[in-house]
Amino acid sequence: MKTLHVWSMGPTPYAQGLALQKRLQSAQREGGLGDFLLLLEHTPVVTLGRSAHAAHVLVSKEALAAQGIECWETDRGGDVTYHGPGQLVGYPLLKLEGAWQDVKKYIHALEEALILALKPWGIEGQREGRWPGVWVESRHGGLRKLAALGVHMSRWHTRHGFALNLAPQLAHFGLIVPCGIREAGVTSVLEELELAPTRAQFEPLLVEAFCEVFGYGGIEEGGAVALPEG
Repeated sequence: MKTLHVWSMGPTPYAQGLALQKRLQSAQREGGLGDFLLLLEHTPVVTLGRSAHAAHVLVSKEALAAQGIECWETDRGGDVTYHGPGQLVGYPLLKLEGAWQDVKKYIHALEEALILALKPWGIEGQREGRWPGVWVESRHGGLRKLAALGVHMSRWHTRHGFALNLAPQLAHFGLIVPCGIREAGVTSVLEELELAPTRAQFEPLLVEAFCEVFGYGGIEEGGAVALPEG
């Protein structure tokens, strides 16, 4: 069974995280590196995916910058989203083979790993047929998104991934129409439980669930590889 390389990183500007994904993926293609899961949190940033509508960013770039929030157009799927401290971002860099060469199956598996990892904390995550991601029936009422998904595939090599709201500043989501969805809101583990696991507490649960769903036989944490420049 395959080994998953897990890198847990500190606060990471969006540009740096994107560059690392591309460099690792290039090394995978050229040198046969194995599969990676990058776990990190971004410094505040609004990102626009391939399907984004500019009108879903409700304030100007100047207004975002005044609050210390960057704005990036990127090549992931989906609409507009926000990343920032208190959010766990996961970037699986996988080479999908065989039966895994199915976009819907891959998205479903990412959702399943998040749902499994949330269960020990008493959160019953669920899917919503209209929209990807992990959702909950909020204690404040109504359906709210807890984790967003946005992926990119090229010849079945994956980039981008998911963002789980542990304890981000939810007010920042009010600067956008999250994922272009006006019918449902956004929430966090902290908002639902009035407490939230730290990344150090939650990441092992997520890695275990990820390995279970995707069938990895072991993990290798940290480490370093020689990467191409650029």
